[in-house]
Amino acid sequence: MPGAWRRDPGRARAGGSLVRTVRRFTGAFVAVAVGIALVTAATLLFASGRPLVPDRLVDAAVIVRSPAARSAADPFTAPVPWSSDAATALAGRLSALPGVAAAVPDRRFYAQAVVGGRPYTADGDRQDAREGHGWSSARLGGLRLTSGAAPARAGEVVVDRRLGLSPGDPVTLLTAAGPTPYTVSGTVDAPGFHVSDDVAAALAPGVEMIGLVLHPGADRAAVAAAAQAVTGTAGRILTGADRAALEPRDDARTRWIGMQVLTAVAALAGFVTVFVVASTYAFAVAQRRREFGLLRAVGATPRQIRRLVQGEALTVGAAGAVVGLLVGAACATPLGWALVDAGFEPATFTVRFVLWPILVALTAGPFVALLGAWSAARRAARVRPVEALREAAVEQRPMGRARWITGLLLVAAGTALAVGTATSGSAQDSATFAMYSAMALVTGVTVLAPAVVRPLALLRSPLPSRGGAIGMLVRGSALTAARRTASTAAPVLLTVAFAVLVSGMVRTSTGAYAAGRSARVDAGWVVAPDRAPGLSDAAAAAVPGGAAILPTTVFTPATSGGKPRARVAIGVEPAALVAVNRRLQVLSGAVTDLRGEGTVVLTRSEATAAAASTAAPKEAAAATTAPTAPAATAPEGTAAVEGSGGGGSAGYPAVYVVTFADGTTVPLRVVAVIADGSVPGDMVLPRATVRAHDPSALTSAVFVRDRVEAPAGSGARVVDVGTWAAEQDAAEDRLVWLFTVLLIAVSAGYGAIAVANTLLMAAVGRAVDLRAVRLAGATRRQVLRLVTAESALVVLIGAVLGGGVALGALLSIRAGLSEQVGAPVDLVVPWEVVSGVVTLCLLLAIVASAVPTMRQLRSGPVHELG
Repeated sequence: MPGAWRRDPGRARAGGSLVRTVRRFTGAFVAVAVGIALVTAATLLFASGRPLVPDRLVDAAVIVRSPAARSAADPFTAPVPWSSDAATALAGRLSALPGVAAAVPDRRFYAQAVVGGRPYTADGDRQDAREGHGWSSARLGGLRLTSGAAPARAGEVVVDRRLGLSPGDPVTLLTAAGPTPYTVSGTVDAPGFHVSDDVAAALAPGVEMIGLVLHPGADRAAVAAAAQAVTGTAGRILTGADRAALEPRDDARTRWIGMQVLTAVAALAGFVTVFVVASTYAFAVAQRRREFGLLRAVGATPRQIRRLVQGEALTVGAAGAVVGLLVGAACATPLGWALVDAGFEPATFTVRFVLWPILVALTAGPFVALLGAWSAARRAARVRPVEALREAAVEQRPMGRARWITGLLLVAAGTALAVGTATSGSAQDSATFAMYSAMALVTGVTVLAPAVVRPLALLRSPLPSRGGAIGMLVRGSALTAARRTASTAAPVLLTVAFAVLVSGMVRTSTGAYAAGRSARVDAGWVVAPDRAPGLSDAAAAAVPGGAAILPTTVFTPATSGGKPRARVAIGVEPAALVAVNRRLQVLSGAVTDLRGEGTVVLTRSEATAAAASTAAPKEAAAATTAPTAPAATAPEGTAAVEGSGGGGSAGYPAVYVVTFADGTTVPLRVVAVIADGSVPGDMVLPRATVRAHDPSALTSAVFVRDRVEAPAGSGARVVDVGTWAAEQDAAEDRLVWLFTVLLIAVSAGYGAIAVANTLLMAAVGRAVDLRAVRLAGATRRQVLRLVTAESALVVLIGAVLGGGVALGALLSIRAGLSEQVGAPVDLVVPWEVVSGVVTLCLLLAIVASAVPTMRQLRSGPVHELG
């Protein structure tokens, strides 16, 4: 059979043409298939990410939830709670409705078992495993005792049977008050702890929901309507799937993170697929100029040439979409498991197959392929008939006017966004500007790459100067085929730029925020939680002279028909706050006047917002204005501004009304206003006030000057300030870094496909050139050195351009972070990640160019001319 092919040159050329056609579009097909597989898996997982009704509430057919609140900083904020008395009264009215068997207020508080002297964490970081409830709440989820009896008095508790305890066994529960001894009265097959309702009422703050258990056969819709009539504007009615809004807030936050990961993967897959397909078709059009010229010479119009290329792209996109859909659907379930294990989805996450992700995948394949081939099709249509007569495929004009304009506009836009990144005072805006800046710069530099290839090729070659003729050929090839070199370097540029930018941005921002926290604290050591979400009062009290920070959530009244605002308040002794806070800047009043239950210190933005929404009575302002200290003798913690007061001056309110976590609404006297960023919250309250209104609040940290010993069994440990600052977002930083590695892996995978595809196409298209080199006297080893040196030069050009773009963006990011945190920020680039990506691209480039060249060099040069 091989002899027959050699004897029939026409048949051999036809077979070679078919092979070249298949090779020409294999890279584009693989890129589309991989991209659609990622898009399919990501959209299926995204569609599966809707919240579920918590198991502990499945038997509550109708749930009355307290009024919703809003928070710009936290989309998963708690609702405005009812007070215990108000919830009891409302539950009494709801229980009298027809069809209602029971109306159960759900009282929830922090509780964690202490085993072996440390908080028990066998269930990981599940929020419901660290919660306690009154025993009546067990009815909402149909919980049944697996052993023992219900808690009937103080000191008794029902625990999860996975703790390995039996009725009558002693157990220590860590609550906000501290370690407390209990006796196990029974066990259930569910996480969390259940105590008597009286004990729960004392340990829990306000009530956020009341569950209605209905009689068999009761009309759920009728009960819901009646409950809404009873509740009025004091609550919301949830039934059916709407009850999923009551999933633990930690689960909702985790689910949201997972959604961001999936969205980014899908967006990146589409973005990079367009790049790879565009690079593939740009290279293919450059190789087929003579073919297109011949078609023009026999009468084909530019529109027909354009439709030919677009038709090929449509075919490749449709085929790739089908294959990618099947692969993505098959991988969705194991990827879902991996997301749960990595912490990007809660433990309740399950994969569901729905229709719309399939439709998206089948539509996205052809669309992405057409988008990627659009520029190449227009360029192919401009090929003139005379191109068919050219013997040498030398590029006449690597850069057209439209390409120059487009590239320069993109670079200008990216530069402007980089400036916005460096000057932005908002972390969210800075991150957004940085990503858009990088995308614009990468796209712009890719468009302008043919113009940059020439100076880079003249500047340096991978071969030493003694490379002689081989080095000259490498430079000459890059200079005469700048567009081809740029098309081959484009995927390397994209991959390296993305790896440098994303990994550097993550590491730099992590260090920046830790540096900002350290610079804000004037202390040597920190008593921090150990395997617990916070410190108890017992642990905080065991540290004499420390500054204990007790955060809580409070709510301000709704304005103009909107929702109440959820705000973060910290409870701390004023003297301790002044002593440990280096960034405390008092604008009005005196922080030291923070005494008694009815006082508050507001940040400037909170005071301004409060003043704009409500007007304090003049008599209240006159009665509550804090005394002013002269500027020359202002003590620490007091405004050094002549004529300033706490509230009622400089446009700040004198009275500030809040609803606490226990549901009580209290007017507070504003004694001082401090600059934004002075404290990790919106206001400062006396610690005793926070504890009185939120019995389940936990201390976040205790700052001390000298090292102390943490009390045993308290869930506390002692670390230095630097360690504490780095650990504040450790869990989130871990997820972000995993996310980063995932995105870099996707980008590197696409880069590998693109590099291998373009170099394989180049090797096939340059067979005649390499044979001519052989006839000129070059040995096979020299030819291999030539193609590998060309591949190394391409990777070098892509790495230099990509690294330069990314480093420029990182410098603007560092400047913006330094402005935000108010401290010097080091630029951190994980060179091990970057070097790994560059090495992968280099190895693939050498293999993809050397293997087909070796196959072509098996026969002698005379036979190769065929």
